[in-house]
Amino acid sequence: MTAGSPDSMKRAAGRRAAEMVENGMVVGLGTGSTVFYAMERLSERISAGLEVTGVPTSFQAAIRARELAIPLSDLDGHPDLDLALDGADQVDPSFRLIKGRGAALTREKCVAAAAKVLVIVVDSGKRVECLTAPVPVEVIPFAATPAALAIRRAGGTPVLRTGVAKDGPVITDNGNFILDCRFPGIGDPERLESLLTGIPGVLECGLFTGFCPKTTVVVGEGKGCRVIPGRTVQGI
Repeated sequence: MTAGSPDSMKRAAGRRAAEMVENGMVVGLGTGSTVFYAMERLSERISAGLEVTGVPTSFQAAIRARELAIPLSDLDGHPDLDLALDGADQVDPSFRLIKGRGAALTREKCVAAAAKVLVIVVDSGKRVECLTAPVPVEVIPFAATPAALAIRRAGGTPVLRTGVAKDGPVITDNGNFILDCRFPGIGDPERLESLLTGIPGVLECGLFTGFCPKTTVVVGEGKGCRVIPGRTVQGI
């Protein structure tokens, strides 16, 4: 892992985010490589005496947390979380996000909604002036074709996500499909999020526009990382 590489920036940001966890907190654990670095640091802190409970957003996050000896619960046991640690595909200057590369967007959005503070951990390449990445959409298999048609009518180009180590479509932890939807421009992310989630059969989309005030972004950079707090964290 060379200094200044995306992996080194992710590691620096993830470990810095883990330092924001305080003793006794209940913490949402996102899905993906960046959060894994945060979980590694949490495991080290737990070994040194930190008491924390994690709420994972996917089977993958739960498996990794158990391997790292992080105690786990769920939203039934802890519907209110102190903090959530997660990554993002892109984040704009207003802290609006595109998420879902790990196909855990619905559970990640549930955990983000339950948390007092949402800590997004990214490398510097994920910060953009305008959201442009494909928007993942989780849809029930029964409605995948009409949902894709509705997305096309809205100006998007949906592509069914297929597996890498399996044949056929990716199946989410909820038993659904993922449509990766590219749009020629996302000038109004809030409106697009509302439009996509209003399509019958769509469970959720990867636009996260409702959590900006309580979002803090930890950005891994070439020589360390930078913490950019949101309005709630700043006390405004």
